[in-house]
Amino acid sequence: MDIYQLALRPLLFSALKADPETIHKQSLSLLHAIDTTPTSPLTKLAKLSFQQYFCQSDRRLEQSVFGLKFANPVGLAAGFDKDGMAAGIWQYLGFGFAELGTVTYHPQPGNDKPRLFRLPQDRAALNRMGFNNLGSAAMAELLQQRQQGDFTIPIGINLGKSKITELKDAANDYLGSFQRLKDLGDYFVINVSSPNTPGLRDLQAIEPLRAIFDTLQQENQGQKPILVKIAPDLAWEDIAAVVELSQASKLAGIIATNTTIDRSQLTTKLVAATGKQVTEEAGGISGAPVRQKSTEVIRFIYHHTGGSLPIIGVGGIFTADDAWEKITAGASLIQVYTGWTYNGPWMVDRILTGLLAKLAARGLESIEAAIGIGDDKPI
Repeated sequence: MDIYQLALRPLLFSALKADPETIHKQSLSLLHAIDTTPTSPLTKLAKLSFQQYFCQSDRRLEQSVFGLKFANPVGLAAGFDKDGMAAGIWQYLGFGFAELGTVTYHPQPGNDKPRLFRLPQDRAALNRMGFNNLGSAAMAELLQQRQQGDFTIPIGINLGKSKITELKDAANDYLGSFQRLKDLGDYFVINVSSPNTPGLRDLQAIEPLRAIFDTLQQENQGQKPILVKIAPDLAWEDIAAVVELSQASKLAGIIATNTTIDRSQLTTKLVAATGKQVTEEAGGISGAPVRQKSTEVIRFIYHHTGGSLPIIGVGGIFTADDAWEKITAGASLIQVYTGWTYNGPWMVDRILTGLLAKLAARGLESIEAAIGIGDDKPI
């Protein structure tokens, strides 16, 4: 029985009409408490319960991607745990990896509230958080307190540009955070695709992006996998240019995609919390409305590279069918966030169970064998 969908979600989403950001903050505080009190009997019981209900292990789900071993392909997307407050708990909730951040060099409060809205008719969310976080120094301090063995899954760190940093100085801003955190993350992501920091998406243009790639790779010297996260709203020729630059700069992969600024797929017309038309509200849309577009971008990148550049697919994943669509389009790994908030903590286990059933039905021995197989024609 899924208590979350039967009782908790209706209570939080409808009956109490609770502010989504407040719920998120309280949930993260609870997970942080469980994560950071390992000797508590209640904590031990909680982790055992999490493992029993949310985790599963099967060799068919395992694979190695950009030099890291993943027990399963389902990860937590950046945005949920911006500061790494619950970095050690995600492995107990069934995830094969987790991405912390987005974190910036300077601490920043983000945009004015309210800045996070549910769009239940569309199984979506609208957010204009604005990279609210404590800064990369605070994240580094928090992660340095962890003990060896705290993390049994790969931990990624998503890097953003500080709002107060001018675009011309973006490369050094990313570099500062990377220098603070490079020994604490398993892989790193250059986020130039959030619509909620003024001018940030301009950094997806080739020359500013080249400066960021070159600056980080010079510091990195091949030690850690570095990926770039792109928007779903780029033209195909611009995606191709970013992909080619990523390959030339020896990036480890691409995350496709971030949120979209497109409102054309929405059923929702009015944002209840503000009383304004959804077209008047700034921010990016995540969840089901971005599913198809993100899959199209994955398919395009996979074909453009001949499958040589690993892709992490994210956008509108709620079910095993959604996950399978991303993987067979060319994604080696996938990430969830909005779907997880709608479907609850049992969702990861259901996706993994569904993926195993699909592998068995097609006579495939591993999830790796499914990557790109549904791709019968390029865009």
